[in-house]
Amino acid sequence: MKRIVLALALLLPALPVHGALRVFACEPEWAALIRELAGDRAEVFSATTAQQDPHRIEARPSLIAQLRRADLLVCTGAELEAGWLPMLLRRANNAKVQIGAAGHFEAAAHVELLEKPARADRADGDVHAAGNPHLHLDPRNIARVARALSARLAELDAANAATYQARHDDFQQRWRQAIERWEASAAPLRGVPVVVAHRSWPYLLRWLGLEEVAALEPKPGVPPNSGHLAEVLALAQARRVPMALYAAYQDPRPARWLAERSEVTAVELPFTVGGGGSADLFELFELTVTRLLEARR
Repeated sequence: MKRIVLALALLLPALPVHGALRVFACEPEWAALIRELAGDRAEVFSATTAQQDPHRIEARPSLIAQLRRADLLVCTGAELEAGWLPMLLRRANNAKVQIGAAGHFEAAAHVELLEKPARADRADGDVHAAGNPHLHLDPRNIARVARALSARLAELDAANAATYQARHDDFQQRWRQAIERWEASAAPLRGVPVVVAHRSWPYLLRWLGLEEVAALEPKPGVPPNSGHLAEVLALAQARRVPMALYAAYQDPRPARWLAERSEVTAVELPFTVGGGGSADLFELFELTVTRLLEARR
């Protein structure tokens, strides 16, 4: 009998808290941030994984059902989810999470976006008129989004505002310490030239001081042809590029093609929580910096 009671006691913390906010996160990084800020005050569902391209997701019935019951929608914005989120919002028909409602939160509204194009023309490939949406790859942006998201949680669940504030303050302290540690260890990466598979990395490169010299895609979203790859190879050899970066969900073959013909190392980065086995935001950046340093050597 005692064993049964003990087992039940151990299980209790894992049970959902009555009245917990139901959060629909478009990407794993925001699901992970909600878990940091809300703990067991939120039931979190992530619509995508690290093995999926967040631009191209099928609006499945299971996603519609999750969004229909959500109290809060947390997405990147900046048109990242433009190919699937509008349909989900329409079919879920949940007034709480529609654009303009308190339960609709977009991270891009709280940071300065890079690479805003002079024009938005499909001839230029998959460009985003608002700017590059992969803002989470600079941990300083995570801190900015966390402040705004914590305030939104407190607005939606005022009875637990003190809990959200305390968790936010604790997260920010641990996050600042982690950023200082990552920046110190990543100092040898400053000025290092890199090739990228897709323009997924400007926020990461700016933060760490890496230099993008070429992209394996001739235009964003356009697969490379042999002629373009040959040009990138020549440039990589001339610039003595040590690494080609691609995300866990991206086709590794162009980067590996380059690696087979040069001194370049093809480096798969996790890109988001879950990639490379990362369990949370801290492990995401720890693993990213570690892999970059290993390739630099």
